[in-house]
Amino acid sequence: MSFFMRLSSRPLEKVLKVVVIKEIKGSQYGVQLQNSVRDRLVEVDRYEEEEEEELDKLTDFFQSKYMKKDSVITFSFHGSTKTAKIGFTTEGKEESHIKIENPNVVEMVQKWYLGGERAISPTTITSLTETFAGMLQ
Repeated sequence: MSFFMRLSSRPLEKVLKVVVIKEIKGSQYGVQLQNSVRDRLVEVDRYEEEEEEELDKLTDFFQSKYMKKDSVITFSFHGSTKTAKIGFTTEGKEESHIKIENPNVVEMVQKWYLGGERAISPTTITSLTETFAGMLQ
């Protein structure tokens, strides 16, 4: 099992901050997140009505957002409760957030970002590795 798979599967509190580097419609991001998480759930045969409802809620959250450059998406995974809080903030606006309570959806969102070779960005892996290396010295 890879380091990042072990990290994502541990019941620890994790916080990820995603900074938008190119403008994108929230609906595009939400649909990409929904499709990726749904595909992962289907792959392990854990996609039922409850997961579909939670993914729809998540997609609806991003639907009306416009992600300008330097907007921030924050993912807070709450360890043993297997819930997540997702926040969005953009210049000049108050943060909006949503709570995800389906443990299967929470797990797959974590794996989308921390899943090692299938993670969104090699930069994420490099950043985490450098941070942990600095902490261990």
